[in-house]
Amino acid sequence: MTNIESHRLIIKRCDKDIFEFLSDFTNFNALMPAQVVGWSSDKDTCSFKIQDFPNIKMRIIDRIPYSNINISSQEDSPIIFNMQCILNKKSDFETEVFIRFNADLPPMIKMMAAKPLKNFVDLLVNQLKIIAENGKF
Repeated sequence: MTNIESHRLIIKRCDKDIFEFLSDFTNFNALMPAQVVGWSSDKDTCSFKIQDFPNIKMRIIDRIPYSNINISSQEDSPIIFNMQCILNKKSDFETEVFIRFNADLPPMIKMMAAKPLKNFVDLLVNQLKIIAENGKF
């Protein structure tokens, strides 16, 4: 099992606002890097393509108010994984956020994918901080 965790950031927004934003995949497009193409989403599912990777499909499987959003790959996704967006309330206007990504990757793919996956989850958290603190949601 490959376990990757983003860095932890303190975002100057309440946990409820961040949770509501992350609970809807239609908002995730704003977090995605330029390499993501073919973005398609509704509240609970999304699909997209990243350069040199097959189409990735995800769905939100569980929402625990203001603390955790559990995401899983869809059955026909080429990679089986789950991802958690974890929120820890620090104060009424500050929330610690990080992402855990777990996948069952063969050793050869793990060697090639671990660094890009780490960069990807770090980028998502960084973008979330920028958007949240600039009042974009």
